[in-house]
Amino acid sequence: MPRDRESSLKDPELYETLRSDGASKEKAARISNATGGTKKGRSEVGRKGGESGDYEDWTVPELRRRAKELGLTGYSGKRKKELITTLRNH
Repeated sequence: MPRDRESSLKDPELYETLRSDGASKEKAARISNATGGTKKGRSEVGRKGGESGDYEDWTVPELRRRAKELGLTGYSGKRKKELITTLRNH
């Protein structure tokens, strides 16, 4: 992880744990930066997502569109399973 990203995390250890458990970078950062002093606790922040559904339910064109939205490269020749892995590990 780049040094500048680590310094912006409120709980880098939690971030790394979440990433190793399969959470996306964005979700891990959001949860690790959530504080108990806000109206939403960490568990509530972790549940925030989920509106887009499971990637396995998406079509290949939808997965490619999402990869493009995220600025990923090298996705055009990938099969569905490879696209899902790429999206989950970006």
